[in-house]
Amino acid sequence: MEIPALLCFYSDLNSTSFFNFFYFLFIIYLCIYFFLQKRSIPNVEVYSVTVDCTVASRFAHTVLTSSAINKANTSQEIFFEVEMPKTAFITNFSMLIEGQAYVGEVKEKEKAKKQYEKAVSSGQTAGLVKVSGRKMEKFSVSVNIAANSNVTFVLTYQELLQRKLGQYEILTRVKPKQLVQNFQIEVDIYEPQGIAFVDAYGTFLSNELLPLVEKTVTDNKAHISFSPTLEQQRKCPGCDGTLIDGDFIVKYDVNRAKTLGDIQIVNGYFVHFFAPPDLPRVPKNVVFVIDRSGSMAGTKMDQTQEALLEILKDLHMEDYFALIPFDHEITPWKNSLMKATEENVAEAMKYVSGLFARGGTNINDAVLRAVNMLINDRKNNNVPDRNLDMIILLTDGLPEAGETRPPKIQENVRGAIDGNMSLFCLGFGNNVDYTFLDVMARQNKGVARRIYEASDATLQLQGFYEEVSSPLLSEVDLRYPDNAVEFVTTNHFRQLFNGSEIVVAGRLSDNDINNFLVEVFANGVRGKNNQEYIFGDFTERMWAYLTIQQLLEKSKSGPSEEKENNTAKALDLSLQYSFVTPLTSMVVTKPETEDGPGSPLIADKLTEESDTELPREAFPSLLLPGYGQAIPCMTTTLLYKVISNTVYTHTAFSVC
Repeated sequence: MEIPALLCFYSDLNSTSFFNFFYFLFIIYLCIYFFLQKRSIPNVEVYSVTVDCTVASRFAHTVLTSSAINKANTSQEIFFEVEMPKTAFITNFSMLIEGQAYVGEVKEKEKAKKQYEKAVSSGQTAGLVKVSGRKMEKFSVSVNIAANSNVTFVLTYQELLQRKLGQYEILTRVKPKQLVQNFQIEVDIYEPQGIAFVDAYGTFLSNELLPLVEKTVTDNKAHISFSPTLEQQRKCPGCDGTLIDGDFIVKYDVNRAKTLGDIQIVNGYFVHFFAPPDLPRVPKNVVFVIDRSGSMAGTKMDQTQEALLEILKDLHMEDYFALIPFDHEITPWKNSLMKATEENVAEAMKYVSGLFARGGTNINDAVLRAVNMLINDRKNNNVPDRNLDMIILLTDGLPEAGETRPPKIQENVRGAIDGNMSLFCLGFGNNVDYTFLDVMARQNKGVARRIYEASDATLQLQGFYEEVSSPLLSEVDLRYPDNAVEFVTTNHFRQLFNGSEIVVAGRLSDNDINNFLVEVFANGVRGKNNQEYIFGDFTERMWAYLTIQQLLEKSKSGPSEEKENNTAKALDLSLQYSFVTPLTSMVVTKPETEDGPGSPLIADKLTEESDTELPREAFPSLLLPGYGQAIPCMTTTLLYKVISNTVYTHTAFSVC
């Protein structure tokens, strides 16, 4: 048997030499180890990140472009990650690798799923990482890039900016995690009504660095840019760390001083924005239904109490309110609504401060008690007729006392409310059945919102209340002649809140704008205003965007046949306009590698019910909205006439 040479060498060594030899080997081992470790560190340079955000008449189109190079001497995975608003629809994604473009294709979700499963079954990696946060979704993809090769990612998405608390917000989340040679954010805004104000800043920028944000504003256009040099990006002189880590925010609003609305028409499609200014708020009758079950103990109860105390302070003298805490039992503060006088508010605040958690969760009886209280107080003339009725439910758990079947609770609540009041549902934490709350709210002319367990939960609660606490109009109808329009999105709204906006879109059936008469019916409107129309190429996609969103909402409830029809219509529009919605997926095929053919990447649209957290360390992380273009305009004059709090309009056109 032949003895290995190394062992033969050992036999000739004395103990000292033997120790020195192993010490020598150990040093060599450490050198090799650190050499391999150094080689294993990804050597990826992100040399360009650009965000092109332009907004035209609230419709946003964003193009994010990011380029990187693999500087390693071996191939490796390069990650691309971007955060976008939950309300946005992806319309395109492509990768450019060594001059070869790989473009995504929007397909029906089931077909994309089959392609995905086929790739997985053959041993290929086929998943596109998707993560959802509070207001945003995370789009993440990786691709294998050869040594010293480049890759460029381009992501496009569209959304309609929503007006909240009197302003629109464009949020760009930037986390490049390294210095970037070409870093640029461009935001262009075009609003034909005129721009009231524009504010732009970065959460990561100190007061000394704020001048890096350049802003130019004219009557109806605004341009914001942020393009720091490498030196300006550094955390400190000479260091490699980047200070760009946070949110770049643009806030703005449009002029509304002399108009009850703004209508824009292009290529046979119209969109009508309705947010009348300077209207007196409508008083409200509000019942707060507060979960005080055992699961609310600790921080959640503390935060709820803190938020309620601030909300009670915000009530107006003409408002009426009630508090109904519940666990397995229902224990109202009072048996009827109370006027929001200083004395009553002070007494209510003292009561709220003494609440504590206990028992189970009887959602059914608590909400029904609130409904009955509002109905009885109206019958007994305890509250003014003009006040709007609303219920705000806050719960953190599942129904486990009384009636516990969600469909039955929804049926009971819907029957009791019977369209006479609005129900807003707040789901606190991750253990709630959010779908149950969402459907129940939508069935009763309200909305649901998830409150995340975090240090700012109190602010989340207060923020939601601020959005719905000041109704301006009730029973708002925006009507258009049946023989002139078709495929109109939802045009009846239970209420319009201060700081928000109603948007209706549709198609002109004969493309004859001379027959386009608009009528607005609403309780509490007064005024006589001028109206302007503009033209551009975005109204058709805005119509499709709104129609898909509303069809998806309708498909969550109602008869099975109606739900299926709404789903089918939403799917057809999603495919026609290449929107990634909950019914479609974007499929991108990766380039071939040494291991075989490229595998498909599947990009899905998340819903609140399907939120997941799949953290991934990736290279740029950005959230964005924006796009539109200036267009020639045509003006029209609308005359609003008020008869018994009802508005009628007549229309005349003129070309500008």
